[in-house]
Amino acid sequence: MKKTTKLLMVAVAVLFATVYSTSAFAQAGKKADKDTKLWRYEVQCVGVGNEGTKLIKVFSYSKKADVAIEQAKKNAVHAMIFQGFNGNSGSGCPTQKPLTDNPALEQEKADFFDAFFADGGKYMKFVSVSGDGQVAAEDRMKVGKEYKVGVVVSVLYDLLRKDLEAAGIVKGLSSGF
Repeated sequence: MKKTTKLLMVAVAVLFATVYSTSAFAQAGKKADKDTKLWRYEVQCVGVGNEGTKLIKVFSYSKKADVAIEQAKKNAVHAMIFQGFNGNSGSGCPTQKPLTDNPALEQEKADFFDAFFADGGKYMKFVSVSGDGQVAAEDRMKVGKEYKVGVVVSVLYDLLRKDLEAAGIVKGLSSGF
């Protein structure tokens, strides 16, 4: 009887710990999505990637450094669509304009972009973290109560542009003439 009670108590404790950790992870994901919706990031060109790609460093903010690393992928694609980046002659980077010059596009096409930037969404098809995904110590800074984490990301820029054109989100290169 005592053995059964002990086993039952251990089982309940394990179940409680599992549910609690799963809930905490889900809350961290929701917080990261909320942070991402604010689109707080900085972008700088790192170098010239393969043809049709852009190699950039994205600095993302989050209370957890590992969350900021994952969010950097979303931020990199968002930057290509809405922000662009300044060139860097030292690394051979030309200035890159955003794919759209319409600042209201994200609100106008909210259904598209909500699905596009959802966790595991279509944006993942256009981005990868360069190297092994490790962040150098100088690219991980504590700023107040959160981390600012710099991640080098490769964006398949030409493929992203073509996909957004095909979906009618951005104008094609030949439509402006």
